[in-house]
Amino acid sequence: MEGKKSNISLLAPVMLAFFTMGFVDMVGTATNYVKADFALSDTMANFLPSMVFLWFFFLSVPIGLMMNKIGKRKTVLLSLVVTALALVLPLFSYTYPVLLVSFCLLGIGNTLMQVSLNPLITCVVSGEKLASTLTFGQFIKAIASFIAPLIASWASVKFNNWLLLYPIFLVFAIIAAIYLGMTKIEEEIPKDKSSSFVDCLKLLGDTSVLLFFLGIISHVGIDVGVNTCAPKIIMERLGLPLEKAGIATSIYFLFRTLGCFSGSFILAKFPLKKFFAISVLCMVLSMIGLFVCHSLAGLYVAIALVGFGNSNIFSMIFSRALLYMPEKNNELSGLLIMGLIGGTIFPLLMGILSDAMGTQIGSVLVINLGVIYLIYLAYMFKKDKA
Repeated sequence: MEGKKSNISLLAPVMLAFFTMGFVDMVGTATNYVKADFALSDTMANFLPSMVFLWFFFLSVPIGLMMNKIGKRKTVLLSLVVTALALVLPLFSYTYPVLLVSFCLLGIGNTLMQVSLNPLITCVVSGEKLASTLTFGQFIKAIASFIAPLIASWASVKFNNWLLLYPIFLVFAIIAAIYLGMTKIEEEIPKDKSSSFVDCLKLLGDTSVLLFFLGIISHVGIDVGVNTCAPKIIMERLGLPLEKAGIATSIYFLFRTLGCFSGSFILAKFPLKKFFAISVLCMVLSMIGLFVCHSLAGLYVAIALVGFGNSNIFSMIFSRALLYMPEKNNELSGLLIMGLIGGTIFPLLMGILSDAMGTQIGSVLVINLGVIYLIYLAYMFKKDKA
């Protein structure tokens, strides 16, 4: 990969695919509307995002192995087709079972995309630019995450139909599939013999890989957790309706978007381990705010801090992992994306604990588990033990 130059004609369709990757983050917004529409409990409502992220655990490694055979670009194209199908279903039938199937397909499509799209970047840019380019991709992804609750809120108020979000995102998925399908990207064929599922799992025996894996679980758990519970916290403490409280999700993704954008420049000049520590500090301050704040402004600041702090965690962990074991980047990518199971684990625990306690403080307690682990990982990065 050394000496390979960035090519805007190759990066453009890849970045559009990153935009469609952000569609998965609409699950937090969708979950809150579905909960209201079907009068669901927190446990039942949080089962929806769990259906999305469950597939990362079961399919990530097999997809990584499949990618060795069909290539990264074709795997991304398959992901776009599955994502488009997920967006079509609720337009024909808006029922809880159909939504479960739609969320499952969205999870499968996003698993395909997460496993293949990040390594596809290595076919376009050189190694030293990988962290900043992955971060820029996360910035593009965050734009979709940011606008999803805004579109849903606008459609709900203007047309009394938040589901208009689906056809709008569907159009982008189709355009992305056509654009990438028309683009030729050279890929290196793996020189080693094909790895098995067990070979991939054995990578977790490497201490650094295990630390990276748990870091991804924590990052995604925090991401989906805040995405899901931020409006509920505001509704609980301030009594605002969902249409107004839902702005909290947009604030989270706005600052996550700004964090990704600034991070793409910061990581090109600033040591990763120091920026990682600063990002985790922002999340620590945020958790304190979510516990103690009872004003709208204070809660918005806390949500903004976790959005900014969590914005670059994924790309920093992922790039460090790929550079740590470049000869196994397909297998390692599948293994790390398996860590997105955090998006299933955290919401389920949050729903159970918040229902048991009768307050969203239960959700915040679960999110804090992820933040505590990232504090530990920041310490390991500082000591160069990961």
